[in-house]
Amino acid sequence: MTESVANSSSMSHFLLMEFSDSRDLQIVHSFVFLTLYLATVIGNLLIIFVIVFDHHLHTPMYFFLMNLAMLDLGSISVTIPKSMVNSFMNNRLISYSGCVAQVFFLLFFVGSEFALLTVMAHDRYVAICNPLRYEAVMNNVACMQMVASAWISGLLYGILHTSSTFSISFCSNVIDQFFCEIPQLLKLSCSDLYLNEAGVLVFSTSIVLSCFIFIIITYVQIFTTVLRMPSVQGRQKALSTCLPHLIVVSTFVFTGTFAYLRHSSNALSVLGLVFAVLYSVVPPMMNPLIYSMRNKEIKVALWKMMNLQGSCKNPFSEFHH
Repeated sequence: MTESVANSSSMSHFLLMEFSDSRDLQIVHSFVFLTLYLATVIGNLLIIFVIVFDHHLHTPMYFFLMNLAMLDLGSISVTIPKSMVNSFMNNRLISYSGCVAQVFFLLFFVGSEFALLTVMAHDRYVAICNPLRYEAVMNNVACMQMVASAWISGLLYGILHTSSTFSISFCSNVIDQFFCEIPQLLKLSCSDLYLNEAGVLVFSTSIVLSCFIFIIITYVQIFTTVLRMPSVQGRQKALSTCLPHLIVVSTFVFTGTFAYLRHSSNALSVLGLVFAVLYSVVPPMMNPLIYSMRNKEIKVALWKMMNLQGSCKNPFSEFHH
């Protein structure tokens, strides 16, 4: 099996990084990833089902949260199952088209998620800083347009990066990562065309930074408004709706930053592997926990759904405003 190729047109596959040379450790890795994946899928599906079946939660904030859960399901399904199966089958292969699809869908889901988190910050700003106009500003049409814009932004982001990355020629097919990651793919370039993707990375980083600054400014205004509230109970209620989103944004940004801004030329492969696991597994897995632990309405709706299923009642019959 050759590990180098003349160009991308003659390449049929890539070789992904193994977690271990030991067969036993590969099996352990496979089952650990299976456990994490199932926990993430179950957690996000519960969030989706609770929001769909409880009309108390048919509000803009929970509509955005439902879309966030769908994006988390997509992002973790792009990388983890393939790595899990490869470890179980003692295999390193991923087809060229599979690698292209993995890069595109990961960027699509991640890009859409960050755009959605930006929209969710705006939603909290309107709800807390301008509550009298909340229903007018965050109406059904506006919410649908915001969510559609987030998904379309992710789609364009994925197309831009994927086409730019795979327009280069590769001198090797050995990827120093457990999935097809753009920085690792650029290391395999044997032409100056990788500068095109580097330019795209700089452009997209500036957009992401702009969104992050927007979120920070939004929360400065939110906390300023909250501190001015005369009621302690009102302050606590406002913060309880903001903290989960703020924690999710922080987890998403910091894990991604550590993964991509590390000094890759000097970093050990193992360290790069750990960072990649952190930003590809931790945010999708933690988001349902963060929202369910910090949100009383989610916990109440979840208990209602479980109790009503146990008694075989109509899930809408006992809900009231």
